[in-house]
Amino acid sequence: MDSKDDKDISRLCIHTITTKPWNIEEAASHFSAAGVKGISVWRDALDGRNIKQTGQLLLDHDLTIVSLCRGGFFAHKDLNKRKLAMDDNRKAIDEAAGLGAPMLVLVCGADPSQSLGDSRKQIQDAVNELIPHASAAKIKLAIEPLHPMYADTRSAINTMKQANDMAGEINSPWVGVAVDVYHVWWDPSLEKEIKRCGESGHLMAFHICDWKLPTTDMLLDRGLMGEGCIPVKQIRSWVEAAGFTGFNEVEIFSTSHWKDNQSEYLQKVIKAYKENS
Repeated sequence: MDSKDDKDISRLCIHTITTKPWNIEEAASHFSAAGVKGISVWRDALDGRNIKQTGQLLLDHDLTIVSLCRGGFFAHKDLNKRKLAMDDNRKAIDEAAGLGAPMLVLVCGADPSQSLGDSRKQIQDAVNELIPHASAAKIKLAIEPLHPMYADTRSAINTMKQANDMAGEINSPWVGVAVDVYHVWWDPSLEKEIKRCGESGHLMAFHICDWKLPTTDMLLDRGLMGEGCIPVKQIRSWVEAAGFTGFNEVEIFSTSHWKDNQSEYLQKVIKAYKENS
């Protein structure tokens, strides 16, 4: 696709969390009718459902299943909690395989009762431990660096450099990096680290949204592309220059937008994608 063609939505993927009020069946129907070609599924959307049948439903709607969100939360001072996290991640890998998703996105976790260094070591050890299970299921693991404001409990991996370093040290074809503009747009080394990520073959996913001004909630007030200050088009150009040819995934947590008429909101998502990404 020519990224300058603002009419082309062939690489648009939308996360189920973006239109959270819709169940997965509604999301599939509406996305497909609107010409959206990709869907990333959040695990809560699979609750109470036959996962393989749900995957087939998505395929029947001509949707490419881009990823499953999310695994991770590996870092805990308590050994029993780390073991429970590993069990849940193995389950998530199995869910991704059953759904037909090729990739599991990892929000890696952090524990404020220990050092960030200890949390990072636990994360790397855990991802290494998951590789045999992931490779057997043919599921890639994408480490997603999160904004430093989440370094307390959500992730001790906060920059592209940290994610690149970890993926490089793990050195597995099953482990890479997910780039989310919401988390990394501020980083002065971003262009360099995206290039490095592409050159190493670790660039697995690209998530887009915007940082609203003012942001009223650090988790639940993301904006549509063009509603804030993130240079989405510029970052996308860096990602594509790094060799990425996958889907551009719209991932928006927004209590404001979840109150909207979701059919009208979907059209706003598509318009924002065409004009501002």
